[in-house]
Amino acid sequence: MGIESFAVTTLKTNIRLAELMASLSLAMDLGIGKSMEWVLNSCLLGVRFAERLGLSERECREVYYLSLLRHIGCTATASEEAELYGNELNMHAALTVDAKDMAQAMGFLLRVPGQGQPLLQRARFVARALAAGPAAADAVSYTYCDVATRMATTLGVESSICEALWQVYERYDGRGIPKQLKGEQIVLPVRVVQLAQDAVTVYQIGGTQAAQVFVRERAGKMLDPGLVEKFNVYAPELLGSLNPETCWTDVLAAEPGAPEMLAGERFEQGLLAIADFTDLKSPFTCTHSRQVAALAAQAAQAYGLPTSDADLLGHVGLVHELGRVGITSAIWDKPGPLTESEWERVRLHPYLTERILSKSPTLAVLGALASMHHERLDGSGYHRQLPAAAQTATARVFAAANAYHALTELRPYRAACAPEAAADELRRQTKAGKFEAKATDAVLAAAGHRIERRRVPALDLSDREIEVLRLIARGMSNKHMAAALIISPKTVGHHIQHIYNKLGVSTRAGATLFAMQNGLLE
Repeated sequence: MGIESFAVTTLKTNIRLAELMASLSLAMDLGIGKSMEWVLNSCLLGVRFAERLGLSERECREVYYLSLLRHIGCTATASEEAELYGNELNMHAALTVDAKDMAQAMGFLLRVPGQGQPLLQRARFVARALAAGPAAADAVSYTYCDVATRMATTLGVESSICEALWQVYERYDGRGIPKQLKGEQIVLPVRVVQLAQDAVTVYQIGGTQAAQVFVRERAGKMLDPGLVEKFNVYAPELLGSLNPETCWTDVLAAEPGAPEMLAGERFEQGLLAIADFTDLKSPFTCTHSRQVAALAAQAAQAYGLPTSDADLLGHVGLVHELGRVGITSAIWDKPGPLTESEWERVRLHPYLTERILSKSPTLAVLGALASMHHERLDGSGYHRQLPAAAQTATARVFAAANAYHALTELRPYRAACAPEAAADELRRQTKAGKFEAKATDAVLAAAGHRIERRRVPALDLSDREIEVLRLIARGMSNKHMAAALIISPKTVGHHIQHIYNKLGVSTRAGATLFAMQNGLLE
């Protein structure tokens, strides 16, 4: 086995902007009630059509990122839409509705609000939606533009793309928002994005011919008629090229121009954008991800974990709730107890977080750990109900940090707990076997509570010694450890002897067992 197979696992702190946006687009799909990869398919179709039109590399790049960013504001209106329509995830039906056509608009307002609710409750939602009228939809679109522009600025996207995001809900006939731009006043990349999204939406429902008919019906109203005419010439080829098996890799390969990297501070900004996108889903979770991230990173240090693990938990905290986007705000904001059916949907959100982030090699590392934030040591957690032996130290610290901080936050069904009350509840659950005592102590210490100090051998290990311990547990030879850590075999031997002395063991098996029992393995 080659030395490279023994490489120490480290968290990458850089990522392509396209890769981060493609991952986030999967959450946008869920946030508007579409199947995953709908945004990616819209992006791919738009870029390929732009290339067929002979657009410049800069214009193709604008099409690419406008497609990926267009719906990044979907969480900002989720609570309001859920309150008005009953379930904001049903609002994807509006994608095929011309809101300026009275018959279509009325049909939508009579059909969608309160969908799936008992008749009387549904009637209330319909009445509420009719009273709000088209102005409510315009307000949602305006918010999408505002939030998308701010998010794009945070991510460091080119100014031309940020400016164009204010046009994505304009219409060719001048009846759009916010400025009622008409015809070619709307920049060409936006007109391409609008057409591509409409075409993909209907193509996925009814095929190529249905998509061609649909965009033709919108020509001169919502869409540029000249582009519609050209698109329908290429439609069979372009739509037929969309392959669900290769969509992710196709989109990354299709990025026009040189790939833009997010590294260092920009990598952090990218994760912060994911956190803010997530936390906008409910007024009860504003800043939740940011604050859990900070607490978990500090708790990792108090626990005695290496700095690399503390950094890892800080990153995990920023993405851990992303799956919440796929659950309606009608559940997250419900003031009373949840039904069993609603609980089943809530239990899905850690899985959705992992699923959304799984495509990206960089973000998948975060998603795997994030998916465990509701696991409990007694196996009563979700979504996998993992036993204690399957939960690493990082997972245990993170679960306790998330639980503590959530207790201190206001929820629709309870008041926020005072810090001491939250600490008491975390201790109570720890005694009941749900959290590890050491992890709880670390979280409470990081949160500023006084705790009774326990001497735990792992606290005496340095960051480097924990790295060596993890490699010992993998069965690596001193030579391979030296190569992986870029140190001499003699230095490795010194580290091993120090570890054995500190842990009171004399064999690799004893050291490995200690690491397993204390959750120190990755």
